[in-house]
Amino acid sequence: MAIKIRLTRKGDKKSPFYRVVVADSRCARDGSYIENLGTYNPLVDPAEIKLKKDRVEYWLKVGAQPTDTAKELLIKEGLVEKVAYRAPKPKQMPPAKKEAPAPAEEGAETPAEAPAENAE
Repeated sequence: MAIKIRLTRKGDKKSPFYRVVVADSRCARDGSYIENLGTYNPLVDPAEIKLKKDRVEYWLKVGAQPTDTAKELLIKEGLVEKVAYRAPKPKQMPPAKKEAPAPAEEGAETPAEAPAENAE
């Protein structure tokens, strides 16, 4: 069972309000969850984030993986350190072998050698 720390959407149309929850990754976004860890309100300026820090730390210790958005919230609250992204190095391909051109057969005509038809 893969455990995720993610957001569930609450609130009315065009008035989003989110709960930060721990849920099984196979459950629906707004479906059942294991534990409510806090809330996130993006409509106020600055955005309001309320988290139960001790419970978040517990779930991170037991292996829960935060989603990208949840991870950004945890970084803002200082619960997770931001790790710089490093793109993987491209695989080194061996140089392509150059093939020698195939010798032309004596009986075959090439387009340059084909006789031109007169339209007269």
